[in-house]
Amino acid sequence: MGRDKIKEDEDRYLIERKGNFHYKRRVPLKLAHLDKRAPHVRISLKTSDRKVARRKRDLLEEADDTLWASLIVDGGDDAARRKFEAAVRRVEAMGYSFRPSSEFEDPDAFNNLVERLRLAIGQNKADDVAKPLLGSVETPKTTVNEAFSLYCNEIVADELIGKSQLQRDQWKKVKRRAVNNFVLHNGDIPMEEITIDHAKKVYQYWLRRIAPKEGRATASFSSGNRDLGNMRVLFEAYFKHMGQPRRENPFAGLSFSTKRKKKRPPFPTPWIKDTILAAGKLATLNDEARRILLIMVETGARPSEICNLDDKTIMLSDAVPHLVIEPREDPEDPREIKTESSRRKVPLVGVALEAAKKQPAGFPLYRNRENSLSGALNKYFKENKLFPTTAHKIYSLRHSFEDRMKVGGLDAELRKILMGHSIDRPDYGVGGDLEWRQQNLMKIALPFDPASV
Repeated sequence: MGRDKIKEDEDRYLIERKGNFHYKRRVPLKLAHLDKRAPHVRISLKTSDRKVARRKRDLLEEADDTLWASLIVDGGDDAARRKFEAAVRRVEAMGYSFRPSSEFEDPDAFNNLVERLRLAIGQNKADDVAKPLLGSVETPKTTVNEAFSLYCNEIVADELIGKSQLQRDQWKKVKRRAVNNFVLHNGDIPMEEITIDHAKKVYQYWLRRIAPKEGRATASFSSGNRDLGNMRVLFEAYFKHMGQPRRENPFAGLSFSTKRKKKRPPFPTPWIKDTILAAGKLATLNDEARRILLIMVETGARPSEICNLDDKTIMLSDAVPHLVIEPREDPEDPREIKTESSRRKVPLVGVALEAAKKQPAGFPLYRNRENSLSGALNKYFKENKLFPTTAHKIYSLRHSFEDRMKVGGLDAELRKILMGHSIDRPDYGVGGDLEWRQQNLMKIALPFDPASV
């Protein structure tokens, strides 16, 4: 009996006629006066394959659930959106993509239009099928702020799963700035009404800050490009989600030249040895921040990577002590790393090894608080005159590590592996064992006073 029930559920709303499957479902009685298809929805699935029929049934079932929810909900915008989403799913169940009716005016779309018309006419109730198939369903208007909420909560929700709360907040903060700047200069207008003129207003706003006719620049080209890029992505993702992937993007092509981009200067090696690692220079910096900094000196790891290490990724008892830099897949406390190539193992040598021995379980003070770490280190370095110039930042230590490897004659591919940079060739082997990596890093390890740890 249990098996029969499972089979019945698997084939819900499916009936077989003359070898082909049909979707048949009763319209809820309380909605019968609102749904013209009542008392039953009936659609031919055009297949004799039970598995294919079940997949199409799932899409139609979801579409009807969405439609009926929209008929219950009060409020035009929500209802209109649910009806539209139901139409999109209904078209997908028939093996097509939703296209607005305006697209069928293109001569290249003629054959597709004829094909859809034939399918619509072949159904029992052509009007219910024809409207979604031919794009004759009113597209709900969605403001920029509403589109951004939809983007975060639905369109890219799966991309945020592996991020920590801080990473999600930072991700959203940068994109929210782009939306806020657009709304500031154009108002919270519907996405459907955005034109190149609206996009140019944002471009002109950043141009005035990046290249003012008088005075000094108050913003970098990268900030402007980030805003324009985020709006470009939002526009494209929103309309693709709404079944209009071909819609012309008004933000396309708007960007600022990056030819004058300045590379962050590395710390000179003598400065690291004689100033940063000099006795007493880091004495009043809190223990965890100091040891993170010292690990960075000899590993080149990003501060955010180091402060989120723990006893499972600081491998002190192995034959070659090392760090394992990888995403944290704890469902209660996940965390992404910058790129897939950032996943790596870095031997601990010199001052980095001694610092790690003092923190075998990681850095609880700065776990998921990389911004606090950055603020503390930059403030300490400024107050204690540990930056060679105003252009230097804590991150400059990472660039110093790369330069020291280069000067030390380390293999170019090994340098990329240790830095977490991508390698432009097929991925063969493991990039040399840890002992080999350790031997190479020992060549560039700097002298240090153990008391500084």
